[in-house]
Amino acid sequence: MSLVGKFATVGSGTLLSRLLGFVREMMMAAALGTGPVADAFYAAFQFPNTFRRIFAEGAFNAAFVPLFAKEVEANGMEGARRFSEEVFGVLFSILIVLTVLMQLSMPLLVSTIIAPGFRADPEKFELTVGLALIMFPYLMCMSLAAMMAGMLNSLRRFFAAAIAPIFLNIILVGVLLYAWRQGHDGREVGYALAWGVLASGLTQLGILWLAVRHAGMRIGLRVPKLTPNVKRLLWLALPAAVTGGITQINTLVGTAIASMEAAAVSSLAMADRVYQLPLGVVGIAVAIVLLPELARALKAGDDDEASNLQNRSVEFALFLTLPAAVALLVIAEPIIRVLYERGQFAAMNATPTVAAILAIFGLGLPAFVLIQALRPGFFAREDTRTPMIFAGVSAGTNITLALFLLPRLGAPGIAVASVVAAWINVALLFGTLARRGHWRWDAVITRRLPRLVAAALLMGAALWLALAWLSPWIQPDSGLLAQATALLALCVGGAMVYFALAFALGGADLATLRRSLRKSKPIAPTLNE
Repeated sequence: MSLVGKFATVGSGTLLSRLLGFVREMMMAAALGTGPVADAFYAAFQFPNTFRRIFAEGAFNAAFVPLFAKEVEANGMEGARRFSEEVFGVLFSILIVLTVLMQLSMPLLVSTIIAPGFRADPEKFELTVGLALIMFPYLMCMSLAAMMAGMLNSLRRFFAAAIAPIFLNIILVGVLLYAWRQGHDGREVGYALAWGVLASGLTQLGILWLAVRHAGMRIGLRVPKLTPNVKRLLWLALPAAVTGGITQINTLVGTAIASMEAAAVSSLAMADRVYQLPLGVVGIAVAIVLLPELARALKAGDDDEASNLQNRSVEFALFLTLPAAVALLVIAEPIIRVLYERGQFAAMNATPTVAAILAIFGLGLPAFVLIQALRPGFFAREDTRTPMIFAGVSAGTNITLALFLLPRLGAPGIAVASVVAAWINVALLFGTLARRGHWRWDAVITRRLPRLVAAALLMGAALWLALAWLSPWIQPDSGLLAQATALLALCVGGAMVYFALAFALGGADLATLRRSLRKSKPIAPTLNE
């Protein structure tokens, strides 16, 4: 499979999952709005979901995949199977102990970490504890599933791992449809969604387990032992967890602080779902298509190629995120209105608050992606300590600002804190790379970056004018079809304006993009690498 084919497989799975996530969020907004049940569900789900993103998807895969591929190369499929069983035994045991401890201490966790602000509302607090108890085992399912997805990707089998996450949204949409047909109240919907989350975890684990067996890897459960390979895995995973999980840590911290204000948790979650679409798709493009080349160049001692790759990675990230950031800033309210403004969400008049949060998140979108483009400059040089320190600085900034801004700005203050923390992280990463001589800002990006900014700003001006012209079709009384059509016209028209300007002004070069797409190096380590 070519590089484009691999990216299409992984990227299309991510894109489809995000789009189904929109459908889910639209239905949840109609059923629950931003009321107490929505706050309780989002807070309870945020806890296992954050741990999943930090450890299962991020740190664990970053450490496991290279070691698994190395075993395949050195000892064949049988050696890789033995290594997988060693890891599976230890991982399974750790997850069982963690799940039991978390279940027993859930009331304490909710009152101190997950949603301390809910203590003032005993009914919301009790509901959050109940939902969290049901959903926390989802972490165990997804951690084991992440291991199997890493095995499949190493074996160059991308399809099952790409489609498995879709089932979370398929199941939750089904749950919401059933609850709507049965006329369930908000509390019943909340519990049904919690059980749906657990069912989706079991479903995804089952799909990937079958795919691994089909790939010829039968994993048995071994007595857990800290073998040298397992110790190496844990040693590599710890700094990756701290550094790679900073965005998720900031989100979890923001949720905990937001729990002090009614409707803030659900408002942040709904805005987060929208900006995660460009963040997820572009992040995959940067991390999977371009950045792995950096490690190869440094390993070969080709500093010029490494510098070129770093510049092209940042250029590619900004080429796609700058217009998305400007669009989210200009048309945040129409986006939220079309996606969510119906049912309980409309009754609670939540659109202005969620739209303001989304616009602020838009300003941080380039930073969130640039972090992914800059960290490999440290990791490829076996420096995990420096970005871990910067991640700590970012988290401290986020907590301090969130506590300061929430009483003054409400839920949007949490978004401001997250965005400021992200840009501080970018500044620290970039400044340190430049100071150490690991980054050389080349003439190409110096010439193109201002032109990309100009193209994005001109697109923003065009969107603002078009928004004024289409305003009658975007009002709540114009009907969902008219609103959706107008929003689609804004998005498509804005994209056309931006790309036309970017190429016309010289901010992007079609030949360079085409050469990048034609590279056929593997996404994950292969059997003969």
